[in-house]
Amino acid sequence: MNSLEDITIDCPYCGESAEITVDCSRARQRYVEDCPVCCAPMEIVVTLDEKGYPAITASRESGR
Repeated sequence: MNSLEDITIDCPYCGESAEITVDCSRARQRYVEDCPVCCAPMEIVVTLDEKGYPAITASRESGR
C-alpha cells in the first residue's frame, strides 16, 4: 500500500464521480476538498482498516 492513493468518490452535491488523492499515512483524517467537477466543498473523512486500506466518506460541508 502506497502512502498516497487515488480513490474515486461520488460528489454529494452534483453526484458525479471524481478522483481524489488520499494520504494513507494517517489512520484518521477529516478535511474539506472542493469537488473537481462542480467546485462545491466536500467534507472528506478517511479511516484506515487494520490492513491500511482507506474507507472514504464524502458529505456536504457542514452548514451548506
